[in-house]
Amino acid sequence: MKTLRFPCALTLSAVLLGLGLLSSASADTLDDVEAKGKLVVAIDPTFAPYEYTDESGKIVGYTPEIMQRVAAKLGVELDYQKMAFSGIIPALIAGSVDAEGSSLNVTAERAAKVLFTVPFGKSVNAVLTRADDSRLKAGQLSIESLSGLTGAVKSTTAPEQLLKQFNSELKAKNLAPIKLISVDSVDQTLAALMTRRADFVFDDITVLGGLAKQLPDKVRQAGELGDSQWIAWATRKNDERLNQVISDEILALKQSGELKTLQQRYLGVTFDLPSSDFIPSK
Repeated sequence: MKTLRFPCALTLSAVLLGLGLLSSASADTLDDVEAKGKLVVAIDPTFAPYEYTDESGKIVGYTPEIMQRVAAKLGVELDYQKMAFSGIIPALIAGSVDAEGSSLNVTAERAAKVLFTVPFGKSVNAVLTRADDSRLKAGQLSIESLSGLTGAVKSTTAPEQLLKQFNSELKAKNLAPIKLISVDSVDQTLAALMTRRADFVFDDITVLGGLAKQLPDKVRQAGELGDSQWIAWATRKNDERLNQVISDEILALKQSGELKTLQQRYLGVTFDLPSSDFIPSK
């Protein structure tokens, strides 16, 4: 019986791949990235200030700054593949790209399909008020503290629904409801606040960070309300080595303080991030 011998230039994985017995998604992606000198990343650059396209067509923002450092660490070129957000996880799982670079809310459902990196962002709603208004004190914010006040919120959004939920809770406690001013744009919520038609603006913390950058001496964030979700990237489940390289770079930026510098520059707000135990159970 003859023993099969393969040319030394071929690995067993490569032979199996050529025979169709090993899928491209199960090959070692990190070795492949280093061999081809390119990190192919799926992205939907329509989520400013995290990732978006500038006037010249270049993909910029908070997350591209981090991903560029990952590519530099690996010594490879960063190759973004633009696609609709809904197609990113399917493309990743199918092996069409090496990793994904759009900001993903970390959920148990997604964690069953992909392997999350450590988080670099946070999604949570918060309250923005005028700097000269002392009624809403930082560190003392609660649903009850909003009772009887007027809140500006963008219509048909999750923050608007959350304020309506707060009103149900206030009603159950026989407290005055929050008066809602629902408008069409984020800029209109700020206008309502600064013309004193509203006492506060309610939106995602990064949206409010952008507003605070516009009027740094006129407004202040009073605190967060409601559930929060961490934001991270993902790789395929079996790409633990590539995932670790990406996570290590995020942790290195966190350790050096540069991550918070990038947060302040792009998001207008900083937040502490976990290094473990950040995936919800359900």
